[in-house]
Amino acid sequence: MSMVLSASVIRVRDGLPLSASTDYEQGTGVQECRKYFKMLSKKLAQLPDRCTLKTGHYNINFISSLGVSYMMLCTENYPNVLAFSFLDELQKEFITTYNMRKTNTAVRPYCFIEFDNFIQRTRQRYNNPRSLSTKINLSDMQMEIKLRPPYQISMCELGSANGVTSAFSVDYKGAGKISSAHQRLEPATLSVIVAFILSLLCGALNLIRGFHAIESLLQSDGEDFNYIVAFFLGTAACLYQCYLLVYYTGWRNVKSFLTFGLICLCNMYLYELRNLWQLFFHVTVGAFVTLQIWLRQAQGKAPDYDV
Repeated sequence: MSMVLSASVIRVRDGLPLSASTDYEQGTGVQECRKYFKMLSKKLAQLPDRCTLKTGHYNINFISSLGVSYMMLCTENYPNVLAFSFLDELQKEFITTYNMRKTNTAVRPYCFIEFDNFIQRTRQRYNNPRSLSTKINLSDMQMEIKLRPPYQISMCELGSANGVTSAFSVDYKGAGKISSAHQRLEPATLSVIVAFILSLLCGALNLIRGFHAIESLLQSDGEDFNYIVAFFLGTAACLYQCYLLVYYTGWRNVKSFLTFGLICLCNMYLYELRNLWQLFFHVTVGAFVTLQIWLRQAQGKAPDYDV
């Protein structure tokens, strides 16, 4: 018999389960598939927004939108169009009920467990297709799936549920040192955005003053060439702080402190060309950006939530 067995709502960035079915089948096959739920939840950020994983007698389908993923387990013969229509209904209701701020700041697993009431009602409807009142919308979903079919996840991409590492997992671990340079940072806050803009502003001011210093040097032999070097070094330091704000690199915090030190040295050398307020502004912005770099750390390994 084709049917929807269970469903979960999971945050994409760290795999935190927000809500899930509280009653589901207890068979061995279903329990094994729930292990795949847990594995998928840790890889959601790396996968397309519409996917299917076939696990023998069962299929796991999910869609992701606005940082939240909606995942369901169904029998292998359950129609794709019904499966993704079911997920689409969950998505629309969840977005309507909860705003993004709540989902982004949630720290406790299953903090929206009351959403299970809607999951259960919708699941009952989709397990009895004759009672569905959305048959007109199913044609739209069928066309959408035909034009953009779900990505088929292979077992070698996912890894083994029983702890045996797949060939893909070995390659992934071997490339760990390389990929660490592209590790994701925590989501940018308003203070990070402000720090980025201020650092760009300081870099632009240094660049403009540097070009003016070049003009003065060409017109007068008395201009100190070291001032030009100090202005352009200050520009480079500000731009590098912007880079550290956006991207993860090795020794990132150490680099940010060294860059701030360079900004301070440049402004000390330019003491005669700037008033106290200008010096205070550049040094304060440098310190603020350094603080934001230190606060915006790389996302840790996804916690092992019991999805």
